[in-house]
Parts: sequence; structure tokens; C-alpha cells
Amino acid sequence: MIYEPREDSFLLQKYVEKYSKGRVLDMGTGSGIQALTAMKRTKDVLAVDVDEYTVFYAKRKGVKTIQSDLFDNVEGKFDLIIFNPPYLPKEINENEQVSRLVSGGREGKELIEEFFNKARDYLNQDGKILIVFSSLSGDVLSILEENGFRYQKLEEQSFFFEKLFVYLAY
Repeated sequence: MIYEPREDSFLLQKYVEKYSKGRVLDMGTGSGIQALTAMKRTKDVLAVDVDEYTVFYAKRKGVKTIQSDLFDNVEGKFDLIIFNPPYLPKEINENEQVSRLVSGGREGKELIEEFFNKARDYLNQDGKILIVFSSLSGDVLSILEENGFRYQKLEEQSFFFEKLFVYLAY
């Protein structure tokens, strides 16, 4: 099952277009929208996804893609890492396929925390991370701080039940 582009994808895409340069990693590529956007600015783009079918789908779109659970199969360092993670709290009795697309763990932030615990090892010296998350994701900014990242809010969009944020971490 592929995460089709939604509001969060389009919000993040604006900044992928602006910040993509050098070597780019699209973590959890889904439909490939961010990798394809980055490829307009640089050809050195690697997309990863945990789902085998999603990897096949992105490859068919011309994106260099590997299967990986976060950084498990990723090698090297990057100038930009893009991450549109599943960030919602897991609901009781949630369908497993849907959960893989939208749930970031029991509180919504566990996958984001796992990502930031390892992300610094994959960034070049002046590398940056673009991430989108929700007001329902818990305290993501504390995760960045605990991992030694500085950050800047690039945009916020309000919806009737949540806010979406795009942050630049460095």
C-alpha cells in the first residue's frame, strides 16, 4: 500500500524544491513525490522505503530506491534528508496496512524519535533535514533538542483537527 500525496506531502514539497542540492535522501518515499521533486534540482537522490511494493513503484518512476527500515540499509552521508513520516498516534484496532502508512507509534512520535537518534550519522557537515509532522505527534521538538539539532519552523497549516508543521533541522 502506497501513501498517496496529501496536504502534508504538498506542504513539504515546496521546501524540498527550495532546499534540494548535492546528495539527497528521501526517507520513506511512499509515492516518490519528494524524490521526484528533489531530482529537479540534483540527480544524486536516493529514496528508501520499508515496503517492498513501494520500492518497486518508485523504481518504475525512475527513482533510485532501496528497501530499508529507516537507515538499516543506507550507506553514506547526505546534504539533505527528507522525511514525511507516519506521525499519528496508533489507534486501537487500526488496520495494520493503514497503520504502517499513518501511525508513528503509540504516541505518534516514536518513529520520529528512532529516526533522529540515527540521522546525524547520515548527514554531511552542513547537512539539513526537512521533516513534516502534526500537532498530534507529541513533542517532536524535544526529540530534536535531545539529539543536538537546531531547528527552524518553515511553515504551519491549520486544519479543523490538527496543525501540520514543516521544520528544517540542522
